[in-house]
Amino acid sequence: MRGRVLGWDNNVSQGQISGEDGQRYTFARPDWRESYWPARGQVVDFEANTDRAGNIYVLQGSGVAGIGSKDKVAAALLAFFLGCFGAHKFYLNKTGAAVTMLLCGTIGWLLVLPGLITAIIAFVEFIIYLVIDDAEFQRRYVQGNQSWF
Repeated sequence: MRGRVLGWDNNVSQGQISGEDGQRYTFARPDWRESYWPARGQVVDFEANTDRAGNIYVLQGSGVAGIGSKDKVAAALLAFFLGCFGAHKFYLNKTGAAVTMLLCGTIGWLLVLPGLITAIIAFVEFIIYLVIDDAEFQRRYVQGNQSWF
């Protein structure tokens, strides 16, 4: 059966799918057959068992590049050119980390050390973003809660 992912909670490793029959189905991590985490809005194919979904696969065109995904090259370029201002963190929706980097990258230069540390962190993240594969980038920095390298 086809359906759409309604949500996924990393803390409890459970999610919910709305099937084309109008029913809602719950699922857990072992039911998910992809290498990356589920994202809201992904179109999936699954086996329906009463109120549970099993053997869930993402349909072509709605996977890692689907709704809620971010481009790792764009994030890397933002980290390289505007990283000390936290631009890449804003792009990845990591607002707390972004504001911290923005403050350290602007006001922090008065004390020299906070601005320098922020620039080094941005450069390290630039390299990490380019080195890891797309699925891992999506899992860690887009769908996961990881704000720092």
